Amino acid sequence: MNKTLNQFEKMSDSILELKETDETKLSEPVKEGKWSIRQIVGHLYYWDNFNLEKMVPYMIDGADLPAFPDHDQHNEEAMSFITDHSTEDLIDSFVTTRKELAERISGVGKDVRFTIGGGKRKLSAESFIKIFLKHDEHHLRQINQKLQK
Repeated sequence: MNKTLNQFEKMSDSILELKETDETKLSEPVKEGKWSIRQIVGHLYYWDNFNLEKMVPYMIDGADLPAFPDHDQHNEEAMSFITDHSTEDLIDSFVTTRKELAERISGVGKDVRFTIGGGKRKLSAESFIKIFLKHDEHHLRQINQKLQK
């Protein structure tokens, strides 16, 4: 799990580097009809915060964690949330929350298995993190493509 967790935490470094980027560039959509980098950071933060508050505390052996929220609705809430926060605050919040999330998940025993939302698939803390690593990679590609323009 250490390798997976390290990879998960490394996203903080990539997001922290965005502080060096011009605010205008961070506020432009990554592609037509897509979010801006600023919105992506807010989206990632909002999911991490959800996992920190609603999922990780209940990761005990045999637990059935709550179902993930409706993605569209959750993402709309994230977009509403970020309107009251500066890009710098969003970056700092993401980095702080990601670090705490990684620390808390590292405390879940490696033998612990749980399901989500009544599902049959048993997950470990590591397999749970891998779901979000794929999510991170998707958004990091979008960010990097935008920054290369």
